[in-house]
Amino acid sequence: MTKEIIRTDRAPQAIGTYSQAVKLGSTVYLSGQIPLLPETMELVEGDIECQIRQVFDNLQAVAMAAGGGLQDIVKLNVFLTDLTDFPVVNSVMAEYFTEPYPARAAVGVAQLPRGSAVEMDAVMELGR
Repeated sequence: MTKEIIRTDRAPQAIGTYSQAVKLGSTVYLSGQIPLLPETMELVEGDIECQIRQVFDNLQAVAMAAGGGLQDIVKLNVFLTDLTDFPVVNSVMAEYFTEPYPARAAVGVAQLPRGSAVEMDAVMELGR
C-alpha cells in the first residue's frame, strides 16, 4: 500500500518534520494539533475552552482534507498540561461528536509545543 500525505491550508502547517496526516488504505493518522490559528500560526487567544475548540476545528479541517470528518475518528488522544481541564474537554467534545464516540485517552503532560495547554491527535477510518 502507498502512503498518501494529507495537507490543507485550513489547518496549521506542520511546525516540524511531520505531515498533517498520513492515509494508508482506508485509515488516516492525524498528527497532533494544538490551538494554532491556520491564518497566523499563532495560538488562539482565550481560555482553555477556546483552545479546545480550535484544536477540534483544526482536526476537522485535516479530517475533511482526507475525505472524512470528525464522525470518522475511531481513536482520539488528548494531552493536557492541567488534567483539571478534562471536564471542559468532555463538554466541548459533546458539541463536535455524536454517539458512538471514538475510543479516547487523556494524558497529563508537563509541557506542549508553543506553550499550548492542549494537544490532540487521532486515527480515522474512512468508509465505515
